[in-house]
Amino acid sequence: MLKRVFWIGVGIAIGIVAVSKAQAYVKANTPDAARQFLLGPDQDHVPMRTLEGLVTEFNATRRAREAELNERYLKGRGN
Repeated sequence: MLKRVFWIGVGIAIGIVAVSKAQAYVKANTPDAARQFLLGPDQDHVPMRTLEGLVTEFNATRRAREAELNERYLKGRGN
């Protein structure tokens, strides 16, 4: 179990480094119009916007699944 957690952590760290290097490359080697198309107008806060989007999507999916399970549970208890 500890090995698995270690390798997951290594994978996450490598992913973070790769994404930051790719963003730095895009910022340094593309014209402003292309950067705004790829990264949006607020180029300094792309990671925070991405994280906010992931959390929002996760919460929406969680609430939908919770409502589905509650409906199924309540329907099953009524029988």
